[in-house]
Amino acid sequence: MTQAFQVDYQTNPSQYKHINLAFDDEIATLSININEDAGIRPGYKLKLNSYDLGVDIELHDALQRIRFEHPEVRSVVVTSLKDRVFCSGANIFMLGVSTHGWKVNFCKFTNETRNGIEDSSKHDGLKFVAALNGACAGGGYELALACDEIVLVDDRSSSVSLPEVPLLGVLPGTGGLTRVTDKRHVRHDLADIFCTSVEGVRGQKAVDWRLVDAIAKPAVFKEAVQTRAKKLAAGSIRTAGAKGVELTPLNRTIAADALTYTNVTVEIDRAKRIATFTVKAPATTQPTDIAGIEAAGVNWWPLQMVRELDDAILHMRTNELDIGTWVLKTAGDAAAVLASDATLLAHKDHWLVRETIGHLRRTLARMDVSSRSLFALIEGGTCFVGTLAELAFCADRAYMLALPDDAAKAPKIQLSEMNFGFFPMVNDQTRLQRRFYEEVPAMEAARGAIGKALDADAALALGLVTAAPDDIDWADEIRLALEERSSMSPDALTGLEANLRFASQENMLTRIFGRLTAWQNWIFQRPNAVGEKGALKVYGKGEKVQFDLNRV
Repeated sequence: MTQAFQVDYQTNPSQYKHINLAFDDEIATLSININEDAGIRPGYKLKLNSYDLGVDIELHDALQRIRFEHPEVRSVVVTSLKDRVFCSGANIFMLGVSTHGWKVNFCKFTNETRNGIEDSSKHDGLKFVAALNGACAGGGYELALACDEIVLVDDRSSSVSLPEVPLLGVLPGTGGLTRVTDKRHVRHDLADIFCTSVEGVRGQKAVDWRLVDAIAKPAVFKEAVQTRAKKLAAGSIRTAGAKGVELTPLNRTIAADALTYTNVTVEIDRAKRIATFTVKAPATTQPTDIAGIEAAGVNWWPLQMVRELDDAILHMRTNELDIGTWVLKTAGDAAAVLASDATLLAHKDHWLVRETIGHLRRTLARMDVSSRSLFALIEGGTCFVGTLAELAFCADRAYMLALPDDAAKAPKIQLSEMNFGFFPMVNDQTRLQRRFYEEVPAMEAARGAIGKALDADAALALGLVTAAPDDIDWADEIRLALEERSSMSPDALTGLEANLRFASQENMLTRIFGRLTAWQNWIFQRPNAVGEKGALKVYGKGEKVQFDLNRV
């Protein structure tokens, strides 16, 4: 059902209630200063720099501002303006009063934002230092774990901790457990002690256990942080002296059953529980040189389109929980999309183009991990080519209309270089590599098709689409496929899709998402966490938790 409370992921620094941004040449400082009375919903206070979805929306926006509006920034210091508290993690009282769906969506978006920190470091040269100037617990430490380096103040009291298991009966579910082992390489027995103790680890022991990279006394803490930030900045590929692009508000209309942007529309059929996303090709001639791209700025089609698509995904994922199937369509001039791809490829090393490619990469990855059935429909007038073909490769199934008697009107799919490495999924595979299990003959055949306009038969022969009904069967086959999908268990489909979309190659991020989907999802519904006497329900009330002691 549509939620009575609608979440808006659009914000800007003038509206921030919890995040402060400051800039000093190549170093930005992102300070957490959470207003305890400004939760996104009523019913709890955000004490001790604890956060909710509203804080994470600001954090996501702040990172986007740094990426696009401040290309001169090479490293970001993430710290707190609260005395002796960095961040105490997700607000426990918020979790206690939230629905299961809210908790899961909150955890997923939180994790995607942290993944984005690591993505920018890996691909775009934007480095991060977590400056822990006070106690750092739970999700606060998970935010620190996403940074390249962690510096902890050595004041004999400040510690890092992941106390969810002993305190709340849940898990550090947005990547904490996985990053401690896979990224920080904390020995598993030490990690066991760390994750089952409330008080955490401080001082030299935190360094020895690899929980932080360095400690510094309060008198020299800021200097130590700046030294590390400058060292990281020195190795960055970010562009000094470039002029940023202001991320102005999106041109967006939200109606009862539709979202409308300049380049993206979403139409909702509530009776069928289907949303149809349509992404449009450029409607006007796009610049091909750097001067033109910089002049277009936020209105440059690839950047404008991906900002709109990202917002649409987040809106639908959070606010339209009953809409279980997303139909993906494209519309417009395929040649214009391919021309845009040629521009992206020609200028891929320019900071604005690189950041736009990064935004596309992260948005397509957000589509991959959304718990919705994705069906792509490749019909007449569509432009599933190059970058937009990635939408078809995101889909669980792609249907392509065959018009054997009218070659001129038959839809075409066409690959470009952008389909071969620019938009990897979270498991570091391209969608074509995932599709063909990296088998050499299939990949070589696909690469050999770059630049060729493929009709339904040719696309089917290459394995690029699922089925190719002709115009006689098209309407019935699509209707039956969508009706069948809508009749199935949403829970079962979520598990099915998550397994099949990430089939062969695992890495830290797939393990985080898999564990978030399965383990945390399960634990969040168990009475030991959310029952009347569960740990989340009685926390802070002075009551004793009552666990069902059966091991399942």
